[in-house]
Amino acid sequence: MIKTIFFDIGGVILTNGWDRHQRRASADEFGLDYEEFQDRHDFVAHDFETGQMDLQEYLTRTVFYRNRDFSRAAFTASVFAHSRELPGSVALLDELRAVDVQLASLNNESLEINEHRIHSFGLNERMSLFLSSCYLGVKKPERAMYELALQITQRRPDECIFIDDRELNLECAGDLDIDGVLFEDGAQLRAALVDRGVALG
Repeated sequence: MIKTIFFDIGGVILTNGWDRHQRRASADEFGLDYEEFQDRHDFVAHDFETGQMDLQEYLTRTVFYRNRDFSRAAFTASVFAHSRELPGSVALLDELRAVDVQLASLNNESLEINEHRIHSFGLNERMSLFLSSCYLGVKKPERAMYELALQITQRRPDECIFIDDRELNLECAGDLDIDGVLFEDGAQLRAALVDRGVALG
């Protein structure tokens, strides 16, 4: 019997929070040298996504290490503005709330972006648990991320489903016998959950 469904957030429920396409869009918007910005991002990305570096320090290292003709507030607003709902995914979460199953995130995200997205899109009203890299200090596809998910929820792998849009993340979860669903769209995901015995109407 399925007791917990773990959801990636970026690429499953919402658009990605701060991926290379969004970084390029913000770099273009503010006239940054994208290659230089990306190089600096790569150096600090792990600390940023595992909660060891906050957004302001990240911006200092990647953008505001020199004087700019725009403000931190303006650039921060651009970072947050990229998030959008994916069609059908939030509605499916609402449908799942009527089912006797725990809904939890299992996602890689930096602290401020994660919390902005959780509250701006009402995910805190739809999920009971957020197992995010910024809280756990580890990232997918590290084995420890999935081990912590099972330990914190006190579930067996056969009681869980994990939904992600990246095959590698699913493969690594599968090493612990967690059943994975590769996300394509809301309708496909709904059908996959029904096939696995989730009692959707």
